[in-house]
Amino acid sequence: MLFHTPQFFLFFVVVVALFYASPRPFRKYILLAASYFFYMCWNAKFILLILALTAIDYTAARWIRRAATGARRKTALITSLAANLGFLGFFKYYNFLASNLALALGRPAGDWALAIILPMGISFHTFQSMSYVVDVYRGQQEPITNVVDYALYIAFFPQLVAGPIVRAHDFFRDFYHWRAPDAREQLLGVWLVVFGLVKKLVVADQFARLADAYFANPAAYPGCLAAWSGVVAFSIQIFFDFSGYTDMAIGLAHLLGFRFPENFRRPYLASSITDFWRRWHISLSTWLRDYLYIPLGGNRGGRFQTYRNLLVTMLLGGLWHGASWNFVIWGGYHGGLLAAERALGIDPKPGRNPLRVLLTFALASIGWVFFRARTLPASLEILGRLCHGPAGHIMWPHWQLWIAVSSLALAVAEERFEWFERLPETPAWVYSGALALCLLCLELIGFTDRPVPFVYFQF
Repeated sequence: MLFHTPQFFLFFVVVVALFYASPRPFRKYILLAASYFFYMCWNAKFILLILALTAIDYTAARWIRRAATGARRKTALITSLAANLGFLGFFKYYNFLASNLALALGRPAGDWALAIILPMGISFHTFQSMSYVVDVYRGQQEPITNVVDYALYIAFFPQLVAGPIVRAHDFFRDFYHWRAPDAREQLLGVWLVVFGLVKKLVVADQFARLADAYFANPAAYPGCLAAWSGVVAFSIQIFFDFSGYTDMAIGLAHLLGFRFPENFRRPYLASSITDFWRRWHISLSTWLRDYLYIPLGGNRGGRFQTYRNLLVTMLLGGLWHGASWNFVIWGGYHGGLLAAERALGIDPKPGRNPLRVLLTFALASIGWVFFRARTLPASLEILGRLCHGPAGHIMWPHWQLWIAVSSLALAVAEERFEWFERLPETPAWVYSGALALCLLCLELIGFTDRPVPFVYFQF
């Protein structure tokens, strides 16, 4: 049940009606039942995985709180992390490791492969669950005593399958001190949902067709201009697809009285790769910083240790996205760029130098080649086409170019004036006009016969 389908909106209307019509003590049960139903619509048997991880981490956190010695607390933490990483490792990385081991031993790559279905969103809810247990171990979070409350934190449907990764203190702040959204929050929630739909259907899905065509057969589109057309099309697709999902998730949560953290902050206007990672998938980048980079030593051990920690963090961040060497290379590429910027003393603060912004966008787009291409040889072929060969032709039709230019203009305006979240505070005719324009765009461009899944649902 995808966010941008009529079935989901019918589901959400029913959930909202039941939620607000029920006495407050029963509302968490409605949300939990709705969340489990939402997940089971994809594959019912994997609800057992979420239930198992919920029980393990709930018990581990309680165990850490009650343990009298440091050794017992550490045992509980290790048990929790082993369970989460074990499930994640088996479902996501077993075939990758098995095929590479088979090749190393001179056997066919598929000798030990298993027909494993990847549970939707497993990377997101395992990271969310692990952060909770680690925070309890560090004394930064009190363990949750009610198992239903904790189960809802793990399974809450707006962010269950593709984030943002919500920290326990943020979720339970709203949960235990819940208040009904006021008029502004309701208008903001509706605006985020509608604008997220526009990002997904009007922008991302249109550029997805062009990117899919190019990456499926680069040889059919000769020339560096065609290569850059396909690569930039995917850059646009993945941003508007993922940020569109995030806007919808935050908006849906707003309508239920929960306030999720910001996950994107105009990353393609970043003036450096360091700045890019402060704007792109913020909940993941801060998770990697707090639970991996800083525990490795951060920037406390000297220059070379800092470079090593950056590289290791981003390599593992790349591997988090998928089990292939392409994702490892993508993570290493960004880790190398972060280390290079640190070594060169490049100011990571946002700036207004268009050349630096353009260079950062080009570097990020080159990295997306490894993210999107199916194999490493295909990635290298496309990189070669970006750098040399005949000029070729731009693949974009004029109307897609206008969509890209309009999106850039809106992003620049948001960077300077921060109009987006202030729109509900404007006069009614401005707010209504903006919604009407979005709905018109959806009607003219957005709706297709076959919905395109969100890119990050595969993670």
